[in-house]
Amino acid sequence: MKKRSLLTLLLISLIFNFVYAQVPHDPDYKEHPYLNTITTAVPFLQIAPDSRSGAMGDIGVATSADPSAQNHNPAKYVYNKNRFGVSFSYSPWLHSLVNDVSLLSLSGYYRITRMDAIAMSLRYFGLGEINFTTDRGDPLGTYKPNEFSIDFTYARKLIDELSIAITPRFIYSDLTAGQSVGQMETSPGMAGAADISLFYQQDFESKKLFNQTVRVGLNIQNLGNKIKYTDEHRRDFIPSNLKLGIGYTMEFDEYNALSIAMDINKLLVPTPAIYRMNYATDTTRELVYGLASESVGEGIFHSFYDAPGGFREEMREITIGIGLEYSYRNLLFIRGGYFYENPYKGGRNFFTVGAGIKYNIIGIDMAYLIAINQHHPLENSLRFSLTFDLISFDKKDVKQQGKNPKQGETPKKQ
Repeated sequence: MKKRSLLTLLLISLIFNFVYAQVPHDPDYKEHPYLNTITTAVPFLQIAPDSRSGAMGDIGVATSADPSAQNHNPAKYVYNKNRFGVSFSYSPWLHSLVNDVSLLSLSGYYRITRMDAIAMSLRYFGLGEINFTTDRGDPLGTYKPNEFSIDFTYARKLIDELSIAITPRFIYSDLTAGQSVGQMETSPGMAGAADISLFYQQDFESKKLFNQTVRVGLNIQNLGNKIKYTDEHRRDFIPSNLKLGIGYTMEFDEYNALSIAMDINKLLVPTPAIYRMNYATDTTRELVYGLASESVGEGIFHSFYDAPGGFREEMREITIGIGLEYSYRNLLFIRGGYFYENPYKGGRNFFTVGAGIKYNIIGIDMAYLIAINQHHPLENSLRFSLTFDLISFDKKDVKQQGKNPKQGETPKKQ
């Protein structure tokens, strides 16, 4: 049993401390910005759980379809060449400090016809075993905080090159085991949300290349209500997010292919406003820069122009991921990627590498993260994904899977 009082305090502070940026009245804030990161509840929803994406700079909005598409762009499911697929992923979290904090993900899809598909996924974030104590150190018991989400998808082609998907989601977060904090009773937080996603895929023939494919994706994630952990009126935003991606695949011959893709991400939650303390009046907090957003609608709308530093700070809130994937005979995969976040908005900056192998219906993927400027919870740890892709449930079809069309193509016979 491990004692992690520091982690307990961190969890509680993330839930109950509403962080205001307290700065002097600086009229040159736009030219001299301060660290002003955006925080939300249930941040585990922003972690890319699958190892294919994890090896390509956490991208996936406009890559080729796979069983893990639920995590990035569910509209891709109708472009899977197989009828049915399942993916299981494991990501150790803070592996350098503890060994029982991890993110688990299970997703699967079923293509009903050539034009539509259904899918679902379960994401579970376990925070390990924590000893709760009073402020005097008296034990209150041992508990295992956890968070999870479960969602369902219906995806359909609008035309052969364009598809759309709707994904309702239920979110559950239990971090305090009902303990009282600051004389306030706590309870698990629950929220409902939904994703709306689009995916475009177009194949081109070339005299110099065997085949070319262009992909474009859009996913608006976690549009839903705010979440609360107490009976107080205070509620926290969940990580509503806008993702836009573009991808390109070159098939040099029948065996070798290279894909490159890029994702651009923007949180659709308000930027923390800049306040200052004013002891000369009855108001202890005085708004200096930014906007105060209360409702979800206001937060989404204001997220495009509410940054205290103006347009320049809004641009700093955009994160970028770039990934490469080399495929040999659709059996062996080598991947790499890079992720960038502005230093004033969190400073995540890392390279990723990984590999995968697929034989018949089984695929195994691995990813490794190399942090650059600061430590990352996933550095020095391997992430694994296991996938099963079935053409049909017929034994003969399963045996012939290796002879089916190349990646990205759709069998004509349904």
